Amino acid sequence: MNPVRNKPPQAAAAVPKAGWISNGVNFALGYLAQRFVYRAIEFLRHWYVKSVKIYSNFVLDILSRIDYYLAWKITLKYLFQPLYKDYSPIGYILGFLFRLGRLTIASVVYGILFLIAIGLYLLWLLIPAYLIFLIFRNGFVF
Repeated sequence: MNPVRNKPPQAAAAVPKAGWISNGVNFALGYLAQRFVYRAIEFLRHWYVKSVKIYSNFVLDILSRIDYYLAWKITLKYLFQPLYKDYSPIGYILGFLFRLGRLTIASVVYGILFLIAIGLYLLWLLIPAYLIFLIFRNGFVF
């Protein structure tokens, strides 16, 4: 007995229903819309969340390199020690005044650098919003 001959008769090929092309297009459009939303969210997460960590590490690294020259923490530690181990009253007074001046100058430098870093980061955060503003103001011109 040949198994091929004992098969039941095959039904005629199914005729596609009307609109079968639009179902595939709807699927493709849905997929593209889903990928667009995913990429937009991923971009925003990268731009606004991950950049905080990267930029803060960069700023802290620069501030630590500058601290090598300004030595704010060490100067504060020895603020009330005499200058050059001169234990006379003048050594204490001059040591305090010189170190206080150095702390003041270092604090101003750190403050200025910190304000510049915050300003640059705020500009970085505003770039996408500004580009979207330009797109809608000028229209979609490519």
